[in-house]
Amino acid sequence: MRQLWINRRARFGLILLGIFIVSALFAPWIAPYSPTENNFTPNLPPSPAHLLGTTQFGQDVFSQLIWGGRVSLLVGAVAGALATLVGVVIGLISGFLGGLVDESLSLLINVALVLPSFPLMVVISAYFPVRGVGVIIFVIALTGWAWGARVKRAQVMTLRERDFIRAAIFAGDSFWRIIFREILPNMISLVAAAFIGAAMGAILGEAGLEFLGFGNPQVVSWGTMLYWAQNASALVTGQWAWIFAPGLALALVGTALAFINFGIDQISNPRLEA
Repeated sequence: MRQLWINRRARFGLILLGIFIVSALFAPWIAPYSPTENNFTPNLPPSPAHLLGTTQFGQDVFSQLIWGGRVSLLVGAVAGALATLVGVVIGLISGFLGGLVDESLSLLINVALVLPSFPLMVVISAYFPVRGVGVIIFVIALTGWAWGARVKRAQVMTLRERDFIRAAIFAGDSFWRIIFREILPNMISLVAAAFIGAAMGAILGEAGLEFLGFGNPQVVSWGTMLYWAQNASALVTGQWAWIFAPGLALALVGTALAFINFGIDQISNPRLEA
């Protein structure tokens, strides 16, 4: 974290992301109204009482924007962590064991990479008997691990040939000790970068699925805000803030994560500074 904070790009990303995280955590105190309160006049323009106007249902857009960050960031963190975990486990096992295990897992990785992620998410979500945040997290984690697994497999295959790994093998160290004590500590920056990328993809994937109506429309998130704004023809009726605000929030969070990822890349590869 100290190295990240020193890096200017990463520091900008951390500050920007921190603003959204703090806003989501303290939503009950920051948002002026409940996100589901619909006692206001519908389709009001931005004003001091309603900073971003109101929806066609009489809900405050600014309050929904603050509360919606909770769901979108939660999906990004949990789905990104699950996808990273699956990618790390498969990449470590495939790269270290080699042989038939590597061939089988490589085939699985290649198949997952060939399949288009977002259309696959749409198909799986469409056939799920229930809808909600949990389903979206599961679908994103199920479809977002392959690229990370491929990168980690290649890195493990490189590390496996290093002298200190060979020494550990000849010393009789167990498979799990070599993995967690020798190999994984040398891949922390790679795992962190993979998590950032997976979280960014999860946030955008959640917004896309919610926008298409594959989530629970009663849950307030940035994706459902876009879904209802599109259904109400927000741009046609002049409610530009209703659709612009969640879109800008998604873009800014993606920018923050991208800058953090740039910082991690520069820390792990100092030559990028040039």
